[in-house]
Amino acid sequence: MLKDIVEVRPLDVYRLHLRFEDAVNGDIDFSDLIRFEGIFAPLRDPHFFQQVRVYPELGVIFWPNGADLDPDVLYSRVSGAPVPSFEVKPSR
Repeated sequence: MLKDIVEVRPLDVYRLHLRFEDAVNGDIDFSDLIRFEGIFAPLRDPHFFQQVRVYPELGVIFWPNGADLDPDVLYSRVSGAPVPSFEVKPSR
């Protein structure tokens, strides 16, 4: 899949609007997607959560503390497509 995120817009608490390079877009509620622990603990603060930005060179969203999320998972949430599997198959 590997679709880059090209736009992020904070909505209300823990919700973001995302647009991907192929124009697929939609809203995601992050309160049921991430645990607010470890590197994600600062995101519990709504003001900090809304400081999200797009890192254009990588096509991901990130926060000032370095937290980021896999765009494939986010694309799956927005589009309904399954998360790609990168299972390594044994050689013969």
